[in-house]
Amino acid sequence: MSYLVPHLRSGWVVDQAILAEEERLVIIRFGHDWDETCMQMDEVLASVAETVKNFAVIYLVDISEVPDFNTMYELYDPSTVMFFFRNKHMMIDLGTGNNNKINWALKDKQEFIDIVETVYRGAKKGRGLVIAPKDYSTKYRY
Repeated sequence: MSYLVPHLRSGWVVDQAILAEEERLVIIRFGHDWDETCMQMDEVLASVAETVKNFAVIYLVDISEVPDFNTMYELYDPSTVMFFFRNKHMMIDLGTGNNNKINWALKDKQEFIDIVETVYRGAKKGRGLVIAPKDYSTKYRY
């Protein structure tokens, strides 16, 4: 499914994608295209891309091809989804203790759309941290 979502192939292109978008949320999935967790997340991202296109844009970055952000964003998980708005990293409280990113594959499309809408609304209001519509703190349940 990763072929349905645009790939960013260098650190400069990733920076430009984040900088250039003024009105929409930038969603970037960092990971490996061959990883099973990434494939599941890419399927959800590809399926919601058309739905959220008015207020969010989705990109994929292969962390072995573009290692520039690995230490900066602590990209050690198989799949990492991060949100940016007007060149600012948006944090989201998912109840997991890590407010910087989503580091597991969501399987429900509507659930991801709800998260994107929540982050976008908070970003438009100038908030740097938003609270997710669902609490993911229950261990091994997401």
